[in-house]
Amino acid sequence: MPSLSFTILQSSLVWENTEANLASFREKINTLNDAEVVILPEMFNTGFSMRPEIFAEKMNGITVEWMKNIATEKKIILTGSLMIEENNQYYNRMIWMLPNGEMGCYDKRHLFAYSGEDKHYHPGQKRLITSVKGWKILLQVCYDLRFPVWARQTPVQSERQNDPFGKGSGRGYVPEYDVIIYVANWPERRSHAWRSLLMARAIENQCYVIGVNRVGIDGNEISYSGDSMVIDPLGEILYHKAQEEDIHTVLLEKIKLDEIRKKFPFLQDGDRFSIHP
Repeated sequence: MPSLSFTILQSSLVWENTEANLASFREKINTLNDAEVVILPEMFNTGFSMRPEIFAEKMNGITVEWMKNIATEKKIILTGSLMIEENNQYYNRMIWMLPNGEMGCYDKRHLFAYSGEDKHYHPGQKRLITSVKGWKILLQVCYDLRFPVWARQTPVQSERQNDPFGKGSGRGYVPEYDVIIYVANWPERRSHAWRSLLMARAIENQCYVIGVNRVGIDGNEISYSGDSMVIDPLGEILYHKAQEEDIHTVLLEKIKLDEIRKKFPFLQDGDRFSIHP
């Protein structure tokens, strides 16, 4: 049962300044040794800007190429979100960049209407679950955290059992994923909700949850406290940092996750449903 390390980069962002932010993150990443998955905040190259017509990039733009170069040089998986323009539409897109230059993409599903995000960006239509060293990881962005159905584990049929909803023994049910990653620009004034919902998602989905938020003040004078967290499947906090920049690596153990699920087989009693975006 392999372990997997995740490195959180809780950072302040320079407002709408891609060059400065990429230089800052390169400097931070260059300090890492033997990292595996490195996580950047939401819109890590600009901050949470509603001006995609000015700052959005194509998929072959400088930020995606930067991610590709960093992942290749450091032999890491690098993830975070940025503004992307595609087919004359704008997306808040989370990139999952592999060391070999291949990538996966997740477009933020729930757009934050309170700030007008829904007026500037197009919502994503499907989830992305990636796989690393036997771990399955669900990618989510900021406001998605408030919508538990979008992250909810749904039954996956086991090869050893025809009935994926078998009760009692728990056989036939395989959880979809083992970790949820949330990248965010979540304001300090709603930090209690951020912390509480991260714990809830871990407990109800019986998985690890990693939330990576920014710190500092953005161009709209909105303050961010960070409060990046790592939470285990029982809701215990393994890491929490507020109010300042931080680089932290956590090593997660698959065997611990499997032991918890075996001892407390709550997921097998869940409701059967499917998501139709």
